[in-house]
Amino acid sequence: MNKQTWERDFSERYARHENELQQLYRELYSGDTAAYASFEQMLRRMWLQRPEPLRALDLSREADPRWYKGHDLVGMLMYVRAFAGTLNGVRERLDYIQDCGVNYLHLMPLLESPEGRSDGGYAVSDFRRVQPELGTMEDLAALAEDCHRRGIAVCLDFVMNHTSEDHAWARAARAGDLQAQSRYFFYDTWDIPNRFEQSVPQVFPTTAPGNFTWCEEAGKVVMTTFYPYQWDLNYANPAVFNDMTENMLFLCNQGVDIIRLDAVPYIWKELGTNCRNLPQVHKLVRMMRMVCEIVCPGTLLLGEVVMEPSKVVPYFGTVEKPECHLLYNVTTMASTWHTVATKDVRLLQHQLSQVFALPGEYSFLNYLRCHDDIGWGLDYPYLARFGVNEVAHKRYLNDYLTGNWFGSPARGELYNNDPRLGDARLCGTTASLCGVQAALEQDNGYMLDWSLRLDVMLHAYMFTLSGIPVLYSGDEIAQRNDNGYHDDPLKAADSRFLHRGDLDWQAAEKRHDPGTVEGRVFTSLRRLEELRREHRVFDAGADVWLLLTGDDNVLGIGRYYKGEKLAALFNFSDGERCVPVNTPGSFRNLLTGQAVDKAGVTLWPGDFVWLICAFETEAQA
Repeated sequence: MNKQTWERDFSERYARHENELQQLYRELYSGDTAAYASFEQMLRRMWLQRPEPLRALDLSREADPRWYKGHDLVGMLMYVRAFAGTLNGVRERLDYIQDCGVNYLHLMPLLESPEGRSDGGYAVSDFRRVQPELGTMEDLAALAEDCHRRGIAVCLDFVMNHTSEDHAWARAARAGDLQAQSRYFFYDTWDIPNRFEQSVPQVFPTTAPGNFTWCEEAGKVVMTTFYPYQWDLNYANPAVFNDMTENMLFLCNQGVDIIRLDAVPYIWKELGTNCRNLPQVHKLVRMMRMVCEIVCPGTLLLGEVVMEPSKVVPYFGTVEKPECHLLYNVTTMASTWHTVATKDVRLLQHQLSQVFALPGEYSFLNYLRCHDDIGWGLDYPYLARFGVNEVAHKRYLNDYLTGNWFGSPARGELYNNDPRLGDARLCGTTASLCGVQAALEQDNGYMLDWSLRLDVMLHAYMFTLSGIPVLYSGDEIAQRNDNGYHDDPLKAADSRFLHRGDLDWQAAEKRHDPGTVEGRVFTSLRRLEELRREHRVFDAGADVWLLLTGDDNVLGIGRYYKGEKLAALFNFSDGERCVPVNTPGSFRNLLTGQAVDKAGVTLWPGDFVWLICAFETEAQA
């Protein structure tokens, strides 16, 4: 395609969004025409720098706007260093990634950040350089190119709320550069910071209390919502928005397909508020969505909004004015582990009913475990109906999932424990939280069978939900906790490293041996992925509802799409259950092909069934 055609495409895309983009920019930045002119020039410059293969990919995805909403994507989240050492090491392991059935690869933060003061890579000192030990930006682009040839989309974190204190802007600010200081929140005295503290919650009250830090070099106070070495950016300054948007587009031009907007609810600060989810945040995200549709329309925005559903859903925007393409289904993740610990599915049913009621245009990213901790942001007003006390219940969940409750096979650890509030978050791999680690340590065959069934069942449940399922690297082979992190002085204080261990490649070699733990899980997950891809009933456009099982230990989910119906049953109890299939149709077991008696389907402890019914007389298109 010639340059004239590319130019026409850009001009048409820009014209489509120009009025709204200018209006939002004027509202946020008091009609600063010079700043907007610079912003517009930047968009054109970044479009001119976009490689031609990526422009071609943009066109193909524009022609198929549902490319990420079907039932063929399976993601994997990984740390480059833990998975293969370097970006080139990941390139060498792409056959393994494809063997896992993965075609959506989420690379955890890999941009340059100071060792020991990076919060796992979330304190970026240079948005255009890769951490040297992982490789170079050219290596990232080459990996993305190889992934695209294999049909794999690449996701990367974009840390937009703050920079490292070692970033060039921060270094200049420390040296007294007032223009650089205007990119952050600097104050001569503690007066205004103390007023902020009256209404702004603390993110890490035990490990990083407070929202401000004294900067000795500048002789001023600086806002640091997360950690003292992470300086909050001031998005009320148009130079910050312009330059950070350019940094995002730079990464897109390296071949990144999905931009994960880290900590997006925090990016606008206003005195007298809690500095969370303010209206200006949504204007900024809407503008970033339009920027992507102009410069790199094949790119998706994934919003990290780790909050209750009422705060999460608005980040989709509206059908007319969309914001994020994808959001994390964080409350479902927390409710799932609550159900593992309690064996009671009622909270999960309540939470899923809210998700199922949302418009079909909304797409969630579903996961059992991520790089972070599990926070217990549950619907406590709903649980109070059953006499549940929030503080006591959090203690029970943490006791059970750390193995400190009698009979619990789970082996997690607490994170950011606050004994004063009786609150803590939880860490651990999926397999260890399911009991695989304890069963192997105790050489208990019955416990091992049960824990492996539970592990697979949870993944089957995740695959049943609409959206994109994402595996945490190592879960495909039931990798257990890395207790060795305690011996590393750079990791020992952060229990999240419990589930951030290096991939055990010797264990991965056993993945095709059904007689091993690794093989049992890997083979089961691959079969589930294949069935999900084969059957249209898993499409994101399907109708989804709760199936009533009459048993508070068994979750039922129904799906229907274009002549196929699925009835999925999940037994969270540690005993055998027999439940009816309360939906019309003649069903067979999707995994075995056998017909089932709807009057009573028997489920082993921690087991599930996928039951399929095809209505051949209906349209199949």
